[in-house]
Amino acid sequence: MQNLKNKIICGDCIKILARVKKPFADLIFADPPFNIGYKYDKYNDEIKAKNYIDWTKQWMTACKKILKSHGSFYIAIGDDYAANVKIIADELGLFMRNWLIWHYTFGQQTKNKFARSHTHIFYFVNDEENFTFNDYAVRVPSDRQLIYNDRRANPVGKLPDDVWSEFPRVCGTFKERTGFHPCQMPLTVLKRIISVSSNPGDWVLDPFSGSGTTAAASVMLGRNFTAIEISQEYVTKARTRLAELKMQKIRNLFLDFTEMNELKQLLSDMKIPAEKISNDKKLLKLFVNQFSIRMNNGKKYGTSEITAALKVVEN
Repeated sequence: MQNLKNKIICGDCIKILARVKKPFADLIFADPPFNIGYKYDKYNDEIKAKNYIDWTKQWMTACKKILKSHGSFYIAIGDDYAANVKIIADELGLFMRNWLIWHYTFGQQTKNKFARSHTHIFYFVNDEENFTFNDYAVRVPSDRQLIYNDRRANPVGKLPDDVWSEFPRVCGTFKERTGFHPCQMPLTVLKRIISVSSNPGDWVLDPFSGSGTTAAASVMLGRNFTAIEISQEYVTKARTRLAELKMQKIRNLFLDFTEMNELKQLLSDMKIPAEKISNDKKLLKLFVNQFSIRMNNGKKYGTSEITAALKVVEN
């Protein structure tokens, strides 16, 4: 299995995972083609519904076999086949913890029906009593803290809702956009999933690597990864993306690579501009507290170093 670790591999995930002898994945994130006619490099995204459902069962079964007993399995899917994914998961003995909705701006505009502006994300586990869920890693300040100054507020913040509206789709004008894949997942979505459902050093699998976002998020968060992709062109470009990311892993004056990534993630989760936080003492204190909780490393962070790091983000 070591020949799979920390690699983006070109091939069919069903065939590759069939050769694996024992479970290795602590976390799986799968964002398969939705069978709605996207133009991919090496995959026909418009096949008969029966064939698509059969194929979905095959790759989900292959993933389930290599998921560790305490492992978590997230699947992003569109409206047309969400129910089928849930039924297959039940048949495989997976337990659903959440049926998440990722609601985004820049939805797909339509002419004769309401615009499509969400994706389903199923959160399954292998064992309903034994799984990783790092709540501290994704908590955000609540309205009781931010707005109402309510003493009843939980000082460690609140867990996000099961409708995620913080994360826009990665559009063509975004700096994050790689440009070579038609439906790139945002880093912020993957970082939330990886942070909460795995630990540093754990092994994350993405059977449909695409633009390489899961691998990139894993590197940022100190996880091992295996990414599988059927298109050699996408594999080559995702490897380049990862190599460029690894070159950025240098320490800046204020926070290290991991800390800066968490600071950016918390900004995204809170949906408050860095400049506003820097200029509001109450907000800054809440931000520093929440950042310390999410880092969970025993280190004490001061407002001065966080303010300095926020200015770096602003620029």
